[in-house]
Amino acid sequence: MEGTNPVNKKLAAALSGGAVLVLALSGCGGDDNEKLDAWAKEVCDAVQPQAKKIETANAAIQKETSDNSTPEEVQKTDSKAFQDMSDAYKAIGAAVDKAGAPNVENGEKKQKNAVKELNGISASYASLKKQVDELDTKDQAKFADGLKDVAAELNKLSQSGNDALKELEEGEVGVAMAKQSTCKSASESASQSAAAS
Repeated sequence: MEGTNPVNKKLAAALSGGAVLVLALSGCGGDDNEKLDAWAKEVCDAVQPQAKKIETANAAIQKETSDNSTPEEVQKTDSKAFQDMSDAYKAIGAAVDKAGAPNVENGEKKQKNAVKELNGISASYASLKKQVDELDTKDQAKFADGLKDVAAELNKLSQSGNDALKELEEGEVGVAMAKQSTCKSASESASQSAAAS
C-alpha cells in the first residue's frame, strides 16, 4: 500500500507547477507607455506579497512530505496551505480588478478574463481545502487514497487554463510588467521554487 508520504510528494509536485503560472511574466521590446507602466507597477506591487504567500504555502506542503508526518499533521498543513493559496489568488484577482484595464488593445476584455480566472483558481483552492479537511485521518489507507484524489485535482488545476492570465501578460503588458522590480523578484522566486521541487 502506498503511504501518505509518496502521495503528498505528488501533491507538492503538482503544486509547484501551479504557483508559477501567476508569475510567468513574458515580454519582448515595446514602446514606452507611461500609463501602462503605472498599471504594471500597481499590479506587480500587489502581486509580490501574494506570490510570497503562495511560495510559503508550497514550501510548507513540501516540508510536510519530507518528514515522517502523521495524517493529522499533513491535513493541517495542506489545509492551511490551500487556504493561503485561495486567499492569495483572490487578492491578485482583486489587484488586477482594482488596477483597471491596461492601456492596450482589448485591455478591458483581457483584464476581465484574467480576474475571472484568478477568482476561479481561488475557488478551486478553497474547494481543495474543504476536501482535505474532510479526509479521515484515523485510517491511514483511506487518508492516502483521499490525498491521491486531492493530488489529481491539484494536477488538473495546475495544468488548466491560465490562458487569460497569459493573454493579459502578452505583448506590451508583459514588457511593462517585466520592467517592474517587484514582478521580477516575484517571477524569479517562483521559478526557483519550481526548480527546487
